[in-house]
Amino acid sequence: MRYGIVGTGMMGLEHLRNIAILPDAELVAIADPTPASLGWATDALGAGADRVARFDSVEAFAAGAQVDAVVVASPNFTHRAVLAPLLDRDVAILCEKPLATTLEDARWIVDRTAGRPAPFWTGMEYRYMPPVAEFIAQVHGGRIGDLRMLAMREHRFPFLEKVGDWNRFARNTGGTMVEKCCHFFDLMRLIVQAEPVRVYCSGSNDVNHRGELYDGAAPDIIDNSYTVVEFANGVRAMLDLCMFAEGAETQEEISATGDTARLDVLIPPGDIVWSPRVDWRGPKAAERTHVAVDAAAMAAGSHHGATYYQHVAFAAAVRGEGPVTVTAEDGLRAVAIGIAAETSVREKRVVEMAELGF
Repeated sequence: MRYGIVGTGMMGLEHLRNIAILPDAELVAIADPTPASLGWATDALGAGADRVARFDSVEAFAAGAQVDAVVVASPNFTHRAVLAPLLDRDVAILCEKPLATTLEDARWIVDRTAGRPAPFWTGMEYRYMPPVAEFIAQVHGGRIGDLRMLAMREHRFPFLEKVGDWNRFARNTGGTMVEKCCHFFDLMRLIVQAEPVRVYCSGSNDVNHRGELYDGAAPDIIDNSYTVVEFANGVRAMLDLCMFAEGAETQEEISATGDTARLDVLIPPGDIVWSPRVDWRGPKAAERTHVAVDAAAMAAGSHHGATYYQHVAFAAAVRGEGPVTVTAEDGLRAVAIGIAAETSVREKRVVEMAELGF
């Protein structure tokens, strides 16, 4: 398979490294309007850089790149414009999350990709972390009985530096609850197997980027929040986000509690803990197992190997050997929950998903 990457910043380079270790795959073209970003990709390609075509616009890439599949890793707010010329070509597309920063753009992408013969895939790496995938399989397999509560925690580092620090403003990212948290809202829908009906989020920008100014404007992105999502089947889910907790031993934790047991997954170290209900006087009966991740996949990215495993699944879909498991519609619905959460923070109220047309 011949791959191209549009957007060779931080995430684009992660895709580059993973394509390099993907069986029967070759990166043949890259595009970015920023010379420095193209330079980073050239450096990362090393001795193979001369075999990769370089373009300074997506229009030139769409016209000239000889590819079977394209990864779109450009800034969030550019996705609609970047996709427009690519959707006219018969190539498979993996578009990084979030699908878009507005519902209008996300719905446009869903409409444009409907019925398209070539696969369109929304990049949701967290589904493909091997420990998370195993956790989801066990929940769906009934190991905790009937799921009633789902809790997620991400305590991590602040937003990293991007080209022009575009990710400091909600107008560019959709807001933290869209940009960062669409991963978790996607996981909620996948695990709960129902659609959300209402969202409440309490959040603020309390610590990060407070001394920064860009053309006189201060960053407006949330750096900590609690979000509660109620689903149509009665399950409640909660996300606890903190982006000034880089010293935490685990970055992501997910807990699913049913009527017979609780199941936790911890990233890192990649452990799953099963805790069946017992007499309250004890003893406890928890079981801990470790889910291994390929060392090369782990080294190629910062998502606990997930980017590689997502590429394996995407490549299978492109070859007609497997389904598209994260559709444009999935991307739209994750964005919608994020927008509901951003609205809830600003307006300090519960947001009904029906208000957004869902």
